[in-house]
Amino acid sequence: MLISCTFPGCKVKCVSPGGLKQHCNSAHRDITQEPEEADGEDIGFSYERHPYLTALPVDSHGHILPLFAPPAQPPSPPPLPHTEEAWSPFGNRVEFDFAYLHFVRLQSSEAEINLALDMWKAQVLAAGGDPDSVPWQRTRHVYDTIDAIDDINVRWTTLDIEYHGPRPPTPPAWMNQKYRVVLRDIRQLFHRQMAMKDWDKIFNKVPYRQFNSQRKRVRSNLMSADWAWAQADKISEDANTHGSMFVPFVCGSDKTTVSVATGHQEYHPVYASPGNLTNNARRTNSLGLAPVAFLAIPKTSKSQAKKPAYQTFVRQLYHASLSAVFDPLRLFMTTPDLVRCPDSHLRRVIYGLGPYIADYPEQVWLSCIVSGWCAKCMNQPDCLDSDENRPRTELKTNFVINAFDPGIVWDDFGSRSDVVPFTSGFARADIHELISCDLLHQVIKGTFKDHLVEWIAEYVMASNPPNEALEILKDIDRRISAVPAYPGLRRFPDGRNFAQWTGDDSKALMKVYIAAIAGYVPEDMLKAVATFMDFCYLARRKSHTPDDLDNMELALDHFHCARQIFIITGVRESISLPRQHSLLHYIPSIRLFGSPNGVCSSITESKHIQAVKETWRRSSRFDALDQMLQSITRLDKLKMMHSRLKTRHMMVGSTYSYQASIMGGELPQEEEAEIDVNELGENDDLGPAAGPRTTSSVHLASKPAEGYPRYAAGLGEHIKQPQLHNAIRHYLWGVQHGDSVQPTNIQACPPFASPISVFHSAIARFYAPSDVCGAGGMHSERIRSHPFWREEHARHDTVFVVTGDEPSMLGLTVARVLLFFSFKFHDIVHECALVHWFRRVSEQCDNSTGMWIVQPEFDLRNQRTLEVVHVDSITRGCHLLPIYGSRALPEDFTYHYALTSFPAYYVNSYIDNHTHEFLALDVEDK
Repeated sequence: MLISCTFPGCKVKCVSPGGLKQHCNSAHRDITQEPEEADGEDIGFSYERHPYLTALPVDSHGHILPLFAPPAQPPSPPPLPHTEEAWSPFGNRVEFDFAYLHFVRLQSSEAEINLALDMWKAQVLAAGGDPDSVPWQRTRHVYDTIDAIDDINVRWTTLDIEYHGPRPPTPPAWMNQKYRVVLRDIRQLFHRQMAMKDWDKIFNKVPYRQFNSQRKRVRSNLMSADWAWAQADKISEDANTHGSMFVPFVCGSDKTTVSVATGHQEYHPVYASPGNLTNNARRTNSLGLAPVAFLAIPKTSKSQAKKPAYQTFVRQLYHASLSAVFDPLRLFMTTPDLVRCPDSHLRRVIYGLGPYIADYPEQVWLSCIVSGWCAKCMNQPDCLDSDENRPRTELKTNFVINAFDPGIVWDDFGSRSDVVPFTSGFARADIHELISCDLLHQVIKGTFKDHLVEWIAEYVMASNPPNEALEILKDIDRRISAVPAYPGLRRFPDGRNFAQWTGDDSKALMKVYIAAIAGYVPEDMLKAVATFMDFCYLARRKSHTPDDLDNMELALDHFHCARQIFIITGVRESISLPRQHSLLHYIPSIRLFGSPNGVCSSITESKHIQAVKETWRRSSRFDALDQMLQSITRLDKLKMMHSRLKTRHMMVGSTYSYQASIMGGELPQEEEAEIDVNELGENDDLGPAAGPRTTSSVHLASKPAEGYPRYAAGLGEHIKQPQLHNAIRHYLWGVQHGDSVQPTNIQACPPFASPISVFHSAIARFYAPSDVCGAGGMHSERIRSHPFWREEHARHDTVFVVTGDEPSMLGLTVARVLLFFSFKFHDIVHECALVHWFRRVSEQCDNSTGMWIVQPEFDLRNQRTLEVVHVDSITRGCHLLPIYGSRALPEDFTYHYALTSFPAYYVNSYIDNHTHEFLALDVEDK
């Protein structure tokens, strides 16, 4: 009799109580955190919402509606879905998909679209039709149709700004020029965005406080943190605002270069995003962060650029431009604006300026400080990390400017007297408070790549003879390139040698760097890198509890202590650097604004690609900005229409399947949300998984591999693992008898003669909201066991397997997958893996690196210990880093042999945020 699993939604049936226990321990063991969305009342979480700014629906006069009342004066109902009117201005799904494919996805040029249209007409002609029936004859006709989309129609306007200060008898050219700022109405844009129905699920209408089951505060999205609540308190001092909805705007600006080859063509875009969006939506939603302006970039001669008058003017121009960009919101920061929301209700909205995303050079301009000082505090440049840490505020700055000579203000306080921050004219806005942490430039590219990696190279050069030092650096590069493969891990064929570093390069190097330098640098340098990495990975989490913040503080204290080794060894005379100093402001910033990953410049950097670089490449390169703005508007129109059509279930299925249903007189049916084990392509290693949060799972690939023997004995010989047949029989005995001791006589195990199917991969699916994930926080990765991966070499990945309830490593054991296979036994399909075990060297992680150490396990005959396990007992992939020791790698060594060439390995807790989250011990224990 089969025993059914009682876990909600699980349909697995087991043949014995022991098998059921093994299944529950593996498939339903949760090693991830709960989601932190305010709109979902998750079990174990409780919420407090602001008592006054409650986002109550109102009528067209701003009067609060009765509970459960329908929306007041709702917009005219849209045409029925799947009708010709519903596709307007396109004729049908085929036309819309053609435009969306070429303009949004492929970024096709005008010539490429003309070619596609010509092929379309040729196909119609070949089928006996009229080529004139093709909806467009030329690309400009496609553009005309896109321009007719009315979902978002906020025009770009131009603002010309001139110099009006004192002029010498012969003024320099820059005093006579007009400086062009291009912007669009941010308020109108927000009104249009709020028409998108799918925003209702990713938009927090009310500031809230979230608590876990221990009643500890959880901060994640901006609206869950202290700043939004405090702003709501200030706004609600005016009783007329009670019942309103607070909408702060997350802002960002940064210069970017589109082409070095054509003379460093630069643009200075400004972006804005409603702070009510969840952090994940701001990062992944194509319209979550929108360009609202392009600032002027003045140019002059080198001699004029040094003149105080010019330096003052360009900064005043910068702040005047930003003030103009956000001016449409100014009135409604104290007086409610009436806004139609995604649920069709009207609400009264109070706007605010929220966190500002900027790298350090931009922060200097924004906060009107002297370069080398901190925009958040008033510590002196030569001792930025002192314990004084006096907060910098606009109120203090104004007092200092009014009380002291400009020279004293500059030298002693690090402020400029000649420029007023644009925030001074907006309610409740202080630029020093609003500047957010920047994980990309301060932590990943700043402290790690520009500081620690460079300092370690300098230490190697200074502490060894020149030739020997160069050989050590070459070996470090070889070690970096020799790490085993892992889903999504960027390879470094030449080590650290890059012509141009990107943020992704730095993130990838962080994952493997510690193992590469171990053996070549002092223990305290390893500790400095490890404790910094702990701080970094803690900061990058999706949400933070007080315990997380305490661990961040401990990690930062340990890092500050360990980094003294760079001063002791003479690499640095002192460490007082703005980007590294900014780490001190991360914990207060998380309390204010929530997780830094929602206000990081990686979001604006990503938007640069879509809104600036790709649109510039599409232009003629002559007077490109106007063409770029037109492309941005068309992209926004198509994306918003796509969002509307998707909400109305008009984007289900493929273009062909949808059109076939319509022409057959049937309505396209929404497909049921199921786990798709092939949601990753065969050549894809990892990616976001669609759907809501579910229990972690591992499934074999959908198609078995060909060319393998079908029975155990022959298959074992084929893969050079003759123990396979006996290992399967031991597995079956364990399924039937649970935790009982395995018999020494193989004849006591069930006989096995079923046919076997072999698979080259399996897909793990688990909740990992701090990594690349879908809207529900789910992440998927492909685990490979392939004898000839990419027709080059064998690849057998390592995994975490649930083996017990020991406290070390959460009861997980590392194993290498030698074979994925399935078979049927007593009418039950078993999806299994043949694994080689690795054992922990110690019950504590390594003191220097903070990582666990494992060794390949061998039996008394010095043969690898192999076992068959059900894939349900695999939680996810695991990455091992070789412990290289102090000997150099051979120059021809490749990563293909990394998992079989070393006596011991680090369990890489830095391979991704999810692994660090469940593997890392408390920093104090490290």
